[in-house]
Amino acid sequence: MRRFCAWIFAFFGLLLFAHLPAQDSLDWDIDSLFDEPLPESGFEETGDISGFSAGSLIRRRGFTFDASFDFLAGLAPGWDTPPWVSSEDRGFSLAPGARLRAAFGLDAQISEVFRVKNSFYFEIPNFSFNLGDFFFDYNLYDRVFFRGGKYGLSWGISPNYGFTNLLSRVPKYSDPGDSFIFKADMPIGVGGIQVLALTRAKLMDGAGLSWRDIGYGGKYNLALSWVDIDIGAFYQEEMPVRGFLSVKTTIGNTELYNEWLAAINVHQLDETSGAANIGFVRNFFADKLTVNGELFFNAERDTYFFREETNLKEAGKTPTTEGLNMALNLYYRFGGKGNPRLFLQTLYVPFQNSAQVVPGFGLSPWSHIEFYLGMPMSLGSQDGYYYFHTVEAQNRPFSVVLLLTLNGSVLFGHYY
Repeated sequence: MRRFCAWIFAFFGLLLFAHLPAQDSLDWDIDSLFDEPLPESGFEETGDISGFSAGSLIRRRGFTFDASFDFLAGLAPGWDTPPWVSSEDRGFSLAPGARLRAAFGLDAQISEVFRVKNSFYFEIPNFSFNLGDFFFDYNLYDRVFFRGGKYGLSWGISPNYGFTNLLSRVPKYSDPGDSFIFKADMPIGVGGIQVLALTRAKLMDGAGLSWRDIGYGGKYNLALSWVDIDIGAFYQEEMPVRGFLSVKTTIGNTELYNEWLAAINVHQLDETSGAANIGFVRNFFADKLTVNGELFFNAERDTYFFREETNLKEAGKTPTTEGLNMALNLYYRFGGKGNPRLFLQTLYVPFQNSAQVVPGFGLSPWSHIEFYLGMPMSLGSQDGYYYFHTVEAQNRPFSVVLLLTLNGSVLFGHYY
Protein backbone atom coordinates (compact mmCIF):
# COMPACT_ATOMS: atom_id res chain seq x y z
CA MET A 1 0.00 0.00 0.00
CA ARG A 2 2.89 2.35 0.77
CA ARG A 3 4.35 1.69 -2.70
CA PHE A 4 0.95 2.41 -4.31
CA CYS A 5 0.58 5.72 -2.45
CA ALA A 6 4.07 6.72 -3.56
CA TRP A 7 3.08 6.18 -7.21
CA ILE A 8 -0.09 8.28 -6.74
CA PHE A 9 1.89 11.08 -5.07
CA ALA A 10 4.53 11.11 -7.81
CA PHE A 11 1.90 11.18 -10.56
CA PHE A 12 -0.02 14.14 -9.17
CA GLY A 13 3.22 15.87 -8.27
CA LEU A 14 4.13 15.88 -11.94
CA LEU A 15 0.58 16.90 -12.86
CA LEU A 16 0.76 20.02 -10.66
CA PHE A 17 4.30 20.98 -11.72
CA ALA A 18 3.47 23.96 -13.96
CA HIS A 19 5.92 26.65 -14.94
CA LEU A 20 7.40 25.63 -18.30
CA PRO A 21 5.96 25.34 -21.87
CA ALA A 22 3.67 22.43 -22.82
CA GLN A 23 3.92 20.36 -25.97
CA ASP A 24 1.41 20.96 -28.75
CA SER A 25 0.29 17.39 -29.42
CA LEU A 26 -0.47 14.11 -27.68
CA ASP A 27 0.43 12.05 -30.74
CA TRP A 28 3.23 10.13 -29.07
CA ASP A 29 3.40 6.34 -28.89
CA ILE A 30 6.35 4.59 -27.24
CA ASP A 31 6.29 1.86 -29.91
CA SER A 32 7.15 4.48 -32.52
CA LEU A 33 10.45 5.20 -30.76
CA PHE A 34 11.83 2.17 -32.58
CA ASP A 35 10.24 3.27 -35.84
CA GLU A 36 11.18 6.92 -36.43
CA PRO A 37 11.99 7.35 -40.13
CA LEU A 38 13.67 10.60 -41.09
CA PRO A 39 12.86 10.69 -44.81
CA GLU A 40 14.62 13.04 -47.14
CA SER A 41 12.36 13.40 -50.17
CA GLY A 42 12.72 15.16 -53.47
CA PHE A 43 9.63 16.59 -55.15
CA GLU A 44 9.16 17.68 -58.74
CA GLU A 45 6.07 19.42 -60.10
CA THR A 46 5.36 20.14 -63.76
CA GLY A 47 2.64 22.10 -65.56
CA ASP A 48 1.30 25.63 -65.65
CA ILE A 49 -0.68 26.56 -62.51
CA SER A 50 -1.88 30.00 -63.64
CA GLY A 51 -5.61 30.57 -63.92
CA PHE A 52 -6.62 28.10 -61.19
CA SER A 53 -8.73 28.94 -58.12
CA ALA A 54 -7.47 28.08 -54.64
CA GLY A 55 -9.90 25.14 -54.41
CA SER A 56 -8.89 23.68 -57.75
CA LEU A 57 -5.19 24.05 -56.93
CA ILE A 58 -5.67 21.91 -53.83
CA ARG A 59 -7.35 19.15 -55.87
CA ARG A 60 -5.78 19.58 -59.32
CA ARG A 61 -5.84 16.56 -61.63
CA GLY A 62 -2.55 14.74 -61.52
CA PHE A 63 -0.59 12.18 -59.58
CA THR A 64 2.29 11.70 -57.21
CA PHE A 65 4.52 8.64 -57.13
CA ASP A 66 6.61 7.81 -54.09
CA ALA A 67 9.16 5.14 -53.28
CA SER A 68 10.67 4.41 -49.86
CA PHE A 69 13.34 1.97 -48.76
CA ASP A 70 14.03 0.60 -45.30
CA PHE A 71 16.94 -1.64 -44.28
CA LEU A 72 17.00 -2.89 -40.71
CA ALA A 73 19.41 -5.10 -38.79
CA GLY A 74 19.47 -5.88 -35.10
CA LEU A 75 20.43 -8.14 -32.26
CA ALA A 76 18.32 -8.76 -29.16
CA PRO A 77 20.03 -10.95 -26.57
CA GLY A 78 17.53 -11.86 -23.88
CA TRP A 79 16.31 -14.38 -21.35
CA ASP A 80 13.03 -16.24 -20.88
CA THR A 81 13.58 -15.68 -17.14
CA PRO A 82 14.98 -12.32 -15.95
CA PRO A 83 18.53 -12.43 -14.49
CA TRP A 84 17.30 -11.27 -11.07
CA VAL A 85 14.88 -14.22 -10.74
CA SER A 86 16.28 -17.52 -9.46
CA SER A 87 16.00 -20.20 -12.16
CA GLU A 88 17.95 -23.25 -13.31
CA ASP A 89 17.15 -22.69 -16.99
CA ARG A 90 16.95 -19.06 -18.14
CA GLY A 91 16.48 -19.86 -21.83
CA PHE A 92 18.99 -17.38 -23.27
CA SER A 93 18.77 -16.48 -26.98
CA LEU A 94 20.49 -13.86 -29.17
CA ALA A 95 17.55 -13.33 -31.58
CA PRO A 96 19.47 -11.73 -34.48
CA GLY A 97 17.36 -10.31 -37.27
CA ALA A 98 17.39 -8.32 -40.49
CA ARG A 99 14.78 -6.94 -42.87
CA LEU A 100 14.92 -5.22 -46.24
CA ARG A 101 11.72 -3.51 -47.39
CA ALA A 102 10.82 -1.43 -50.44
CA ALA A 103 7.47 0.35 -50.73
CA PHE A 104 5.88 2.10 -53.72
CA GLY A 105 2.78 4.26 -53.84
CA LEU A 106 0.62 6.11 -56.34
CA ASP A 107 -1.69 8.96 -55.34
CA ALA A 108 -3.94 9.95 -58.26
CA GLN A 109 -6.25 13.00 -58.20
CA ILE A 110 -8.59 11.96 -61.02
CA SER A 111 -10.82 15.02 -60.70
CA GLU A 112 -11.62 17.68 -58.13
CA VAL A 113 -13.99 15.25 -56.41
CA PHE A 114 -12.36 11.84 -56.96
CA ARG A 115 -9.00 10.64 -55.67
CA VAL A 116 -7.42 7.15 -55.45
CA LYS A 117 -4.37 6.15 -53.43
CA ASN A 118 -2.65 2.78 -53.38
CA SER A 119 0.64 1.35 -52.20
CA PHE A 120 2.39 -1.97 -51.94
CA TYR A 121 5.64 -3.24 -50.51
CA PHE A 122 7.86 -6.30 -50.59
CA GLU A 123 10.48 -7.45 -48.15
CA ILE A 124 12.98 -10.15 -47.33
CA PRO A 125 13.42 -12.54 -45.59
CA ASN A 126 10.25 -14.51 -46.39
CA PHE A 127 9.85 -12.68 -49.69
CA SER A 128 6.29 -11.62 -50.44
CA PHE A 129 4.33 -8.75 -51.98
CA ASN A 130 1.95 -6.99 -49.60
CA LEU A 131 -0.73 -4.40 -50.14
CA GLY A 132 -0.47 -1.25 -48.06
CA ASP A 133 -3.07 1.51 -48.16
CA PHE A 134 -5.60 1.17 -51.00
CA PHE A 135 -8.56 3.54 -50.84
CA PHE A 136 -10.61 6.14 -52.71
CA ASP A 137 -11.85 9.59 -51.67
CA TYR A 138 -15.02 11.14 -53.04
CA ASN A 139 -16.16 14.69 -52.31
CA LEU A 140 -19.93 15.29 -52.56
CA TYR A 141 -20.61 19.02 -53.00
CA ASP A 142 -17.91 19.89 -50.46
CA ARG A 143 -20.42 18.81 -47.79
CA VAL A 144 -19.80 15.07 -47.38
CA PHE A 145 -16.40 13.43 -47.78
CA PHE A 146 -16.33 9.68 -48.39
CA ARG A 147 -13.36 7.33 -48.04
CA GLY A 148 -13.43 3.60 -48.61
CA GLY A 149 -10.84 0.84 -48.81
CA LYS A 150 -7.90 -0.55 -46.88
CA TYR A 151 -6.34 1.96 -44.48
CA GLY A 152 -5.89 2.66 -40.79
CA LEU A 153 -7.97 4.95 -38.59
CA SER A 154 -7.98 5.55 -34.84
CA TRP A 155 -10.12 7.32 -32.27
CA GLY A 156 -9.29 8.56 -28.78
CA ILE A 157 -6.34 10.30 -27.17
CA SER A 158 -4.38 8.08 -24.77
CA PRO A 159 -0.86 7.24 -26.06
CA ASN A 160 -0.55 4.42 -23.52
CA TYR A 161 -3.74 2.34 -23.43
CA GLY A 162 -5.94 3.37 -26.36
CA PHE A 163 -9.11 2.04 -24.72
CA THR A 164 -11.28 4.66 -26.47
CA ASN A 165 -9.90 3.65 -29.86
CA LEU A 166 -12.99 1.50 -30.42
CA LEU A 167 -11.89 0.73 -33.98
CA SER A 168 -9.08 -1.46 -32.61
CA ARG A 169 -11.42 -3.64 -30.50
CA VAL A 170 -11.93 -7.20 -31.75
CA PRO A 171 -14.06 -10.17 -30.61
CA LYS A 172 -12.39 -12.65 -28.29
CA TYR A 173 -12.44 -15.61 -30.67
CA SER A 174 -11.67 -13.71 -33.87
CA ASP A 175 -8.57 -13.87 -36.06
CA PRO A 176 -8.29 -10.18 -37.03
CA GLY A 177 -6.29 -8.57 -39.80
CA ASP A 178 -5.85 -5.10 -41.26
CA SER A 179 -8.86 -2.80 -41.31
CA PHE A 180 -11.12 -2.17 -44.32
CA ILE A 181 -13.23 0.93 -43.72
CA PHE A 182 -15.95 2.90 -45.48
CA LYS A 183 -16.56 6.26 -43.78
CA ALA A 184 -18.29 9.56 -44.36
CA ASP A 185 -17.20 12.85 -42.78
CA MET A 186 -19.52 15.85 -42.56
CA PRO A 187 -17.77 19.02 -41.30
CA ILE A 188 -19.64 21.23 -38.85
CA GLY A 189 -17.63 24.35 -38.04
CA VAL A 190 -14.15 23.29 -36.96
CA GLY A 191 -15.41 19.83 -35.89
CA GLY A 192 -17.93 17.51 -37.50
CA ILE A 193 -19.63 14.11 -37.68
CA GLN A 194 -18.06 10.85 -38.83
CA VAL A 195 -19.94 7.58 -39.51
CA LEU A 196 -18.34 4.36 -40.70
CA ALA A 197 -18.45 0.61 -41.25
CA LEU A 198 -15.33 -1.46 -40.54
CA THR A 199 -14.19 -5.05 -40.91
CA ARG A 200 -10.97 -6.84 -39.98
CA ALA A 201 -11.83 -10.01 -41.89
CA LYS A 202 -8.75 -11.32 -43.74
CA LEU A 203 -10.03 -10.43 -47.20
CA MET A 204 -6.48 -10.47 -48.59
CA ASP A 205 -6.27 -14.17 -47.72
CA GLY A 206 -9.54 -14.98 -49.46
CA ALA A 207 -11.65 -15.07 -46.30
CA GLY A 208 -15.38 -14.69 -46.79
CA LEU A 209 -17.26 -11.70 -45.40
CA SER A 210 -20.42 -11.98 -43.32
CA TRP A 211 -22.53 -9.41 -41.45
CA ARG A 212 -21.05 -10.55 -38.14
CA ASP A 213 -17.59 -9.45 -39.39
CA ILE A 214 -18.68 -5.83 -39.88
CA GLY A 215 -18.79 -3.22 -37.15
CA TYR A 216 -20.62 0.10 -37.28
CA GLY A 217 -19.91 3.33 -35.50
CA GLY A 218 -19.85 7.07 -35.49
CA LYS A 219 -18.50 10.02 -33.56
CA TYR A 220 -19.02 13.74 -33.18
CA ASN A 221 -16.19 16.22 -32.69
CA LEU A 222 -16.76 19.60 -31.05
CA ALA A 223 -13.65 21.76 -31.33
CA LEU A 224 -13.71 24.98 -29.32
CA SER A 225 -10.91 27.40 -28.53
CA TRP A 226 -10.58 26.09 -24.97
CA VAL A 227 -11.52 22.40 -25.31
CA ASP A 228 -11.66 19.58 -27.87
CA ILE A 229 -14.42 17.01 -27.31
CA ASP A 230 -15.11 13.69 -29.07
CA ILE A 231 -18.13 11.52 -28.36
CA GLY A 232 -18.84 8.30 -30.26
CA ALA A 233 -20.00 4.68 -30.27
CA PHE A 234 -19.17 1.41 -32.06
CA TYR A 235 -20.83 -2.01 -32.26
CA GLN A 236 -19.99 -5.38 -33.78
CA GLU A 237 -21.54 -8.78 -33.12
CA GLU A 238 -19.89 -10.77 -30.31
CA MET A 239 -18.84 -7.51 -28.62
CA PRO A 240 -20.66 -5.04 -26.36
CA VAL A 241 -22.00 -1.73 -27.60
CA ARG A 242 -19.25 0.69 -26.60
CA GLY A 243 -19.53 4.44 -26.28
CA PHE A 244 -16.78 6.91 -25.37
CA LEU A 245 -16.17 10.52 -24.43
CA SER A 246 -12.76 12.17 -24.86
CA VAL A 247 -11.91 15.67 -23.63
CA LYS A 248 -8.63 17.50 -24.21
CA THR A 249 -7.76 20.98 -22.99
CA THR A 250 -4.86 23.17 -21.96
CA ILE A 251 -4.66 24.60 -18.45
CA GLY A 252 -1.78 26.99 -18.07
CA ASN A 253 1.11 25.28 -19.79
CA THR A 254 -0.12 21.73 -19.24
CA GLU A 255 -2.12 19.73 -21.77
CA LEU A 256 -4.69 17.57 -20.00
CA TYR A 257 -6.90 14.77 -21.31
CA ASN A 258 -9.74 12.78 -19.77
CA GLU A 259 -11.62 9.87 -21.35
CA TRP A 260 -14.60 7.70 -20.41
CA LEU A 261 -15.87 4.43 -21.83
CA ALA A 262 -19.16 2.55 -21.33
CA ALA A 263 -19.50 -1.07 -22.54
CA ILE A 264 -23.06 -2.43 -22.65
CA ASN A 265 -23.71 -6.12 -23.29
CA VAL A 266 -26.97 -6.03 -25.23
CA HIS A 267 -27.67 -9.68 -24.35
CA GLN A 268 -26.88 -9.39 -20.62
CA LEU A 269 -27.37 -5.85 -19.34
CA ASP A 270 -26.05 -6.77 -15.89
CA GLU A 271 -22.60 -7.17 -17.46
CA THR A 272 -22.37 -3.45 -18.29
CA SER A 273 -18.91 -2.09 -17.46
CA GLY A 274 -16.60 0.74 -18.39
CA ALA A 275 -13.24 2.47 -18.09
CA ALA A 276 -11.81 5.95 -17.51
CA ASN A 277 -8.49 7.77 -17.47
CA ILE A 278 -6.87 11.12 -16.77
CA GLY A 279 -3.50 12.17 -18.13
CA PHE A 280 -1.23 15.06 -18.97
CA VAL A 281 1.60 16.05 -21.33
CA ARG A 282 4.19 18.79 -20.73
CA ASN A 283 7.47 19.94 -22.17
CA PHE A 284 10.30 21.18 -19.93
CA PHE A 285 13.70 22.81 -20.41
CA ALA A 286 12.97 24.64 -23.68
CA ASP A 287 11.06 21.65 -25.08
CA LYS A 288 13.95 19.25 -24.58
CA LEU A 289 12.12 17.03 -22.09
CA THR A 290 8.62 15.68 -22.72
CA VAL A 291 6.71 14.13 -19.81
CA ASN A 292 3.50 12.13 -20.13
CA GLY A 293 1.67 10.63 -17.17
CA GLU A 294 -1.63 8.79 -17.01
CA LEU A 295 -3.95 7.02 -14.58
CA PHE A 296 -6.28 4.46 -16.15
CA PHE A 297 -8.94 2.26 -14.57
CA ASN A 298 -10.48 -0.54 -16.63
CA ALA A 299 -13.52 -2.45 -15.35
CA GLU A 300 -13.91 -4.45 -18.59
CA ARG A 301 -12.85 -8.08 -18.40
CA ASP A 302 -11.57 -10.51 -21.00
CA THR A 303 -11.55 -8.02 -23.89
CA TYR A 304 -9.11 -7.72 -26.79
CA PHE A 305 -7.70 -5.19 -29.23
CA PHE A 306 -5.75 -5.36 -32.50
CA ARG A 307 -2.07 -4.43 -32.08
CA GLU A 308 -0.49 -2.75 -35.09
CA GLU A 309 2.87 -3.92 -36.45
CA THR A 310 6.06 -2.24 -35.18
CA ASN A 311 9.73 -2.73 -35.96
CA LEU A 312 9.92 -4.94 -32.87
CA LYS A 313 6.75 -6.99 -33.12
CA GLU A 314 4.29 -8.26 -35.70
CA ALA A 315 0.63 -7.26 -35.68
CA GLY A 316 -1.69 -9.40 -33.58
CA LYS A 317 -4.46 -9.63 -31.00
CA THR A 318 -3.73 -8.63 -27.40
CA PRO A 319 -5.89 -8.61 -24.24
CA THR A 320 -6.52 -5.31 -22.48
CA THR A 321 -5.15 -4.67 -19.01
CA GLU A 322 -7.68 -4.80 -16.17
CA GLY A 323 -8.10 -2.77 -12.98
CA LEU A 324 -5.96 0.24 -12.08
CA ASN A 325 -3.07 1.12 -14.42
CA MET A 326 -0.42 3.83 -14.36
CA ALA A 327 1.91 5.16 -17.04
CA LEU A 328 4.87 7.52 -16.99
CA ASN A 329 6.82 8.35 -20.17
CA LEU A 330 9.93 10.51 -20.45
CA TYR A 331 11.57 11.62 -23.68
CA TYR A 332 14.68 13.83 -23.64
CA ARG A 333 16.25 15.44 -26.72
CA PHE A 334 19.84 16.59 -26.27
CA GLY A 335 19.95 18.46 -29.57
CA GLY A 336 23.04 19.05 -31.65
CA LYS A 337 24.84 16.73 -34.04
CA GLY A 338 23.36 13.26 -34.34
CA ASN A 339 20.13 14.26 -32.56
CA PRO A 340 20.79 12.04 -29.50
CA ARG A 341 17.75 11.30 -27.31
CA LEU A 342 16.85 9.26 -24.27
CA PHE A 343 13.48 7.72 -23.55
CA LEU A 344 11.83 5.81 -20.73
CA GLN A 345 8.44 4.14 -20.69
CA THR A 346 6.92 2.77 -17.49
CA LEU A 347 3.57 0.94 -17.43
CA TYR A 348 2.42 -0.36 -14.06
CA VAL A 349 -0.50 -2.48 -12.82
CA PRO A 350 -0.23 -2.02 -9.02
CA PHE A 351 -2.76 -4.64 -7.92
CA GLN A 352 -1.05 -7.27 -10.06
CA ASN A 353 2.40 -6.05 -8.98
CA SER A 354 3.37 -6.03 -12.66
CA ALA A 355 5.31 -3.42 -14.61
CA GLN A 356 6.90 -2.93 -18.01
CA VAL A 357 9.94 -0.64 -18.13
CA VAL A 358 11.65 0.31 -21.40
CA PRO A 359 14.69 2.60 -21.07
CA GLY A 360 16.47 3.41 -24.30
CA PHE A 361 18.67 5.65 -26.41
CA GLY A 362 18.42 6.87 -30.02
CA LEU A 363 21.05 8.44 -32.28
CA SER A 364 21.19 9.65 -35.91
CA PRO A 365 24.96 9.66 -36.56
CA TRP A 366 24.72 10.15 -40.34
CA SER A 367 22.11 11.00 -42.94
CA HIS A 368 19.43 8.29 -43.31
CA ILE A 369 20.93 6.16 -40.51
CA GLU A 370 19.30 5.58 -37.12
CA PHE A 371 20.68 3.65 -34.15
CA TYR A 372 18.61 2.48 -31.18
CA LEU A 373 19.49 0.80 -27.92
CA GLY A 374 16.63 -0.34 -25.72
CA MET A 375 16.15 -2.63 -22.73
CA PRO A 376 12.56 -3.90 -22.48
CA MET A 377 11.99 -5.59 -19.14
CA SER A 378 9.09 -6.98 -17.14
CA LEU A 379 9.23 -6.36 -13.40
CA GLY A 380 7.23 -7.69 -10.50
CA SER A 381 5.10 -10.83 -10.35
CA GLN A 382 5.72 -13.62 -12.84
CA ASP A 383 1.94 -14.06 -12.98
CA GLY A 384 1.34 -10.41 -13.90
CA TYR A 385 0.15 -8.99 -17.22
CA TYR A 386 3.46 -7.56 -18.42
CA TYR A 387 5.36 -10.77 -17.80
CA PHE A 388 3.40 -12.39 -20.65
CA HIS A 389 2.75 -9.35 -22.89
CA THR A 390 6.02 -7.60 -23.71
CA VAL A 391 6.96 -5.21 -26.53
CA GLU A 392 9.71 -7.35 -28.06
CA ALA A 393 9.36 -9.98 -30.79
CA GLN A 394 10.19 -13.09 -28.74
CA ASN A 395 7.89 -11.98 -25.89
CA ARG A 396 10.74 -12.43 -23.38
CA PRO A 397 10.57 -10.58 -20.05
CA PHE A 398 14.12 -9.22 -20.34
CA SER A 399 16.22 -8.36 -23.41
CA VAL A 400 18.66 -5.81 -24.80
CA VAL A 401 17.65 -4.54 -28.25
CA LEU A 402 20.29 -3.16 -30.62
CA LEU A 403 18.76 -1.81 -33.82
CA LEU A 404 20.32 -0.12 -36.87
CA THR A 405 18.16 1.26 -39.69
CA LEU A 406 18.96 2.82 -43.06
CA ASN A 407 15.99 4.44 -44.77
CA GLY A 408 15.00 7.07 -47.28
CA SER A 409 12.33 8.01 -49.80
CA VAL A 410 11.73 9.96 -53.03
CA LEU A 411 8.59 11.63 -54.33
CA PHE A 412 7.64 12.77 -57.84
CA GLY A 413 4.50 14.64 -58.82
CA HIS A 414 2.89 15.74 -62.09
CA TYR A 415 -0.22 17.93 -62.39
CA TYR A 416 -2.31 18.93 -65.38
